[in-house]
Amino acid sequence: MTGATTKNQIPAASDTAVFKAARDQLLSRQGNADRAREEFQWPAVSEEFNWAHDWFDVIAAGNERTALWIVEDDETDAMYSFETLRTRSNQVAHWLQELGVAKGEAVMLMLANRVELWEAMLGIMKAGAVMLPTAIVLGPEELEDRINRAGVRWIITDEADAEKFDGFSGDFNVITVSGARGAERVAIGLKHETMDLNRTRIPFANAFATASGEPRSDGPIERCAGGGQPALIYFTSGTTSKPKMVQHSHVSYPVGHLTTMFWLGVQPEDTHMVITSPGWAKHAWSAFFAPWHVGATIFVYNYLKFDAAKLIKQLDRAEVNTFCAPPTVWRMLIQHGDTEKPVGLREALSAGEPLNPEVIGRIRDWWGLEIRDGYGQTETTATLANAPGESVQPGSMGRPLPGVNICLVDQRTGERIPNDRERAEGELCIDLEAGHALNIMKGYYRDEKATAKRREGGVFHTGDVAQRDPSGRYTFVGRTDDIFKSSDYKVSPFEVESALIEHPAVVEAAVVGAPDETRLNITKAYIALAEGWEPTEETAFAVLLHARKSLPPYMRVRRIEFYDLPKTVSGKIRRVELRDREQQFARRNERIPNEWREEDFPALKSRV
Repeated sequence: MTGATTKNQIPAASDTAVFKAARDQLLSRQGNADRAREEFQWPAVSEEFNWAHDWFDVIAAGNERTALWIVEDDETDAMYSFETLRTRSNQVAHWLQELGVAKGEAVMLMLANRVELWEAMLGIMKAGAVMLPTAIVLGPEELEDRINRAGVRWIITDEADAEKFDGFSGDFNVITVSGARGAERVAIGLKHETMDLNRTRIPFANAFATASGEPRSDGPIERCAGGGQPALIYFTSGTTSKPKMVQHSHVSYPVGHLTTMFWLGVQPEDTHMVITSPGWAKHAWSAFFAPWHVGATIFVYNYLKFDAAKLIKQLDRAEVNTFCAPPTVWRMLIQHGDTEKPVGLREALSAGEPLNPEVIGRIRDWWGLEIRDGYGQTETTATLANAPGESVQPGSMGRPLPGVNICLVDQRTGERIPNDRERAEGELCIDLEAGHALNIMKGYYRDEKATAKRREGGVFHTGDVAQRDPSGRYTFVGRTDDIFKSSDYKVSPFEVESALIEHPAVVEAAVVGAPDETRLNITKAYIALAEGWEPTEETAFAVLLHARKSLPPYMRVRRIEFYDLPKTVSGKIRRVELRDREQQFARRNERIPNEWREEDFPALKSRV
């Protein structure tokens, strides 16, 4: 790797050296995941460890390699070196401290993919404050809830979004970033009257010059926080309940993302791209910590509207080596039908939701690459994955990553299911008693009860159900809240959805149990149609016939509805809303309008 890590003498006992040794061990074992699992131990960094000081600044000093490359929709671009981001983030940190940002204070960071986002993230870590990354698509009600619950004292946002905070009372300050923010401008109407609170907006540009116009100091920052002290707060996506506040330390995320680095397969000198939005944990995973663990270039494409052809062009243009995207993007790439692999691409990855086998097979046939699925949560870093060099079993999340001890827990008894059981199904958990679980959150901020519940029984509960096969691979079954019973059989929505999207009419599906007097529940599918398909009787018949042929009788889709799927602001389907909708109609004994039922098509039985 170019830069300071190959030039500077790092004291053998320093936190930097300890972190680097663990990183290098994993890099040397890429392609041999079994050996990595056997050998890896989490680095024993001290309580002073601060990743921005002890790692980023060390590899960035004098390093003119591109750290961040941002391309806008019109193909204008900007590149920033490691050295540039080191000096500018130092200026930000000095300025924040001069403003009065105190150690441990929450700083809401609501910016799009622009360089100031990365400068602020590094600067906040260096200044000892706690960053609270926030999506720009949130409306006033959600923002006010976050400000109040997290005790936010400072907000850094675009000028265009600053007005969202005008109606809130409270002791906080707003720092504004000027200039166009590119593709991610989202207009959201205010849902309350604007109040004139005479709150001063502080220009972010002041970070780089003093009041007299002199450049602000970019020298070293006095250490304020590190180790187990809080560094980040993320809000969960809220698919089943009100979003929780996940608090991570200067160890659990920065050091914990060694697992994410290993899963991505990103190498020094690589260019890495991920499709994700700021404000969600995956952005920190793959657009901050993991690539910069190895000194790779982070490539960002700010498109106004998703266009598969334009995305592939950018992958080619930047010679992206490692590319991670959610399943929805992979499906849209398949629909586009470009069978030629982007020139530099070596690793293809997916995360956010389980990836369907049909998508994996198509990319394998076209590009000769295996899409390697990975699993983790806002509360953790990557925990399970198909690692580089391992064979991919379509539909499987893979095996535990180095340093992570996974177990299955029987949902009825709460007991661990023995690892030697040939086939097992249970709640996916991290075994807290089997070793040091470093890459798990400190806890839910200001919610000790919820934190304790997650750690009941000496395990960390994920709330997801999985199956383990004899080779130790895990396959996602569903959220504990999403799985339902039909005629005493357990139905996994994910399995049904995977079968449904194999039909060309279905771009996305959400499966829930519809109440039924005889079977308890029957399988209902909400369908988002692919371009060119209409919500007609003929389409309904075709999808139901496909499901009847593809699924066992107990999973059979008996009702479908063409519907705009409800999602969280992070893009995850809120099946809880669909379940509630089904129950409301069932209580009224009413048939849902525009719903197609199996009994509407007598010809179905004769066509199988």
